[in-house]
Amino acid sequence: MTYQDITVATEDHVLTLTLNRPEKLNAWTHRMESEFRQAVEAAEADEQIRAIVVTGAGRGFCAGADMDILEAGAAGAAAGDANAPSPAPRKDGIEANYAWRFSYLLRVRKPIFAAINGPVAGIGLCMAVFCDFRYMAEGQKLTTAFSRRGLIAEHGISWMLPRLVGPTNALDLLLSGRTIVTAEAAALGLVKPLPAQGFLAQVQAMAHDMTQNASPRSIGVIKRQVYDSLFQDLDTAWRRADEEMQTSFASEDFREGVAHFLEKRPPAFTGH
Repeated sequence: MTYQDITVATEDHVLTLTLNRPEKLNAWTHRMESEFRQAVEAAEADEQIRAIVVTGAGRGFCAGADMDILEAGAAGAAAGDANAPSPAPRKDGIEANYAWRFSYLLRVRKPIFAAINGPVAGIGLCMAVFCDFRYMAEGQKLTTAFSRRGLIAEHGISWMLPRLVGPTNALDLLLSGRTIVTAEAAALGLVKPLPAQGFLAQVQAMAHDMTQNASPRSIGVIKRQVYDSLFQDLDTAWRRADEEMQTSFASEDFREGVAHFLEKRPPAFTGH
């Protein structure tokens, strides 16, 4: 499929999805959001893809919502902007939590790595906190920005950010809207820092290593267990784990996991 505001490329079972508006520091648009979701859903359905890396073209990751959209919103334009509420499809029970603008990323069976190569702000940060891993190039900048635009904590970030950095640190970042650099973001536990030189290749290598040496089936089940547990009590999570363990015993990947260990060879997992 041909995209305009993103690009995609696959190598060694890893899809790299690049936000591609470098002249605007990859500011978020309606088209970018639509293309982003289409690409993620296509990767989810493709058994040849085992991990997704999200990065930005040029010197930015995502500078937040495109200012043209924000200006239209400030002027009271009738058309919805990139920060307008996004009604979730009607779903029941726990699935309702995964139906929103970025929360669907938590339901993707494959690990998603945010490779934050440059400045990230606003809605771009909201997207990144719903990725499974956040790596950030040394010396880059991050801000929530909302309070300094007269906005509020949008798109689930008020729920997710405290779970990543704790309530006090989340309030600091959200209420102040101040800019922090990679080192402080890493100290808070929000990102893992990597050298800027060869940054994207390093993240891609980690994604490949994870999916090469771990069962894709196990990764998908464990990811669902971890996020579902945020909405469950211990008893429910424990019972679910016991059920999944029994199912795992019947899988091809379990047999391969035992065989490659005993035969002292690299694994050849199929994901089944």
